[in-house]
Amino acid sequence: MRTLREIPALRATLDDARRHAQRIALVPTMGNLHDGHLALVAQARRQSDVVVATIFVNPLQFGAGEDLDAYPRTLAEDQAKLEEAGCDLLFAPETTTLYPRGLAAQTRVCVPEVSEGLCGGDRPGHFDGVATVITMLFNLVQPDVACFGEKDYQQLAVIRRLVADLHLPVEIVGVPIVRATDGLALSSRNGYLDADQRAIAPALYHTLCLLRDALEAGADSTDTLADGLTQLEEAGFAPDYLELRDIDLGPATATTRDAVLLAAARLGPTRLIDNLSLTLPR
Repeated sequence: MRTLREIPALRATLDDARRHAQRIALVPTMGNLHDGHLALVAQARRQSDVVVATIFVNPLQFGAGEDLDAYPRTLAEDQAKLEEAGCDLLFAPETTTLYPRGLAAQTRVCVPEVSEGLCGGDRPGHFDGVATVITMLFNLVQPDVACFGEKDYQQLAVIRRLVADLHLPVEIVGVPIVRATDGLALSSRNGYLDADQRAIAPALYHTLCLLRDALEAGADSTDTLADGLTQLEEAGFAPDYLELRDIDLGPATATTRDAVLLAAARLGPTRLIDNLSLTLPR
């Protein structure tokens, strides 16, 4: 696996791959990799000839008071994991490489509607930062396919809308959530949990499972979501949101069948997110 830091080297390497008619897959990450990220690489490997991973802790998607400086940087360990997983090329640029004029002067991409509410409501500007850096990476890598985790359900929806609205020739593949044996969705931020919080954390997933079962059995959604918030609070969480949406993140209505439960909740300073798909009864 090659690691590149500069844009000209990245473009030259991928131009050569395209001259040989090789299919290119992209796996964007912020590093501190776990098995969830490696599942993205495995999916990319199945769908391409050349797998490109990126590691870039993107300052544009961190808000005031968020954990940009504390976000773990583990490049050497990440390189070893990516190479073992079959990645061909790692692009790990410096912030000044992608944003040479500084963040304040940076052109930004906004994806309306689907960016609003949920995590977009709690983290203003977050999805503008995501959309901007993903647009930039799509331009630099020009992949045929890009793989993203379904744990970040709203982010995946934003990226799908971005690609559709800007007519970008990239196939977006959602990869199912990878969980620990106790059900906790894998996340780099799980490393912030202390032992007591880590023992509580799986209750987020288990609560969503209970709510899904109740809703699929025909329970009233308003009452069920209220019960879910109570359960999370009693378990020790401070919920940011717990919502039922249709699969495109519009409001769930009486005619909605394919739906998704989405939750974000804090344990101490750590913000966990999760989601479950479900089928509502007729």
